[in-house]
Amino acid sequence: MDPQCPLCDRAASTDYVASNAMAVAFLDAFPVNPGHTLVVPRRHVANFFDLSEEEQAALWMLLPLAKRAIDARHAPAAYNVGLNAGTAAGQTVAHAHVHLIPRYTGDVPDPRGGVRWVIPERAAYWSHRP
Repeated sequence: MDPQCPLCDRAASTDYVASNAMAVAFLDAFPVNPGHTLVVPRRHVANFFDLSEEEQAALWMLLPLAKRAIDARHAPAAYNVGLNAGTAAGQTVAHAHVHLIPRYTGDVPDPRGGVRWVIPERAAYWSHRP
């Protein structure tokens, strides 16, 4: 645990959406949509790919549990699941985490492409087809 890490601080609390021995899920402090949840390892490790296989599996095992909690409270139409591994990928908090982002019909004008929009000029592949 890193006392300077905001995700370590949240992981040490008991305000969880779901948890297991190696990971916890809690609401994002800066949600992009209602119910936006982070799934984080209990151990402070910056990059998802530096986690043990067991820790990686523990994160993925919490996703369906967190989804059920979000479904019950917010009833979204769909989800985006993603992670940023490294600063070049947009990671701003140096504690591995997976985003579970509920999506609602009409929350953006055109949701096609989903996570492909991390590089906007390459996202709309369907408009470049011959």
